[in-house]
Amino acid sequence: ASGRASITVRDILAASRRQPVPQRGYQCVSCCRVFPTLWSVKTHIQHSSQEGYSCKVYYRRLKALWEKEHNEQEAAAPRV
Repeated sequence: ASGRASITVRDILAASRRQPVPQRGYQCVSCCRVFPTLWSVKTHIQHSSQEGYSCKVYYRRLKALWEKEHNEQEAAAPRV
């Protein structure tokens, strides 16, 4: 189910925080292309397969891994 979750702006920003961009803009962490606006990188991700990239698959997998990690951390946290 989480594999079909939509990629949000928050997901894109979280991924890009880990990769500094040498110029102004937002970087697609999957293909490393830099876009001038957050909207343009989100559009790129949504239509990446038409451009020959697999960025949408990458972000979906990344989001699923984050959710799994979050759920494991919650399960491991001591309950008060």
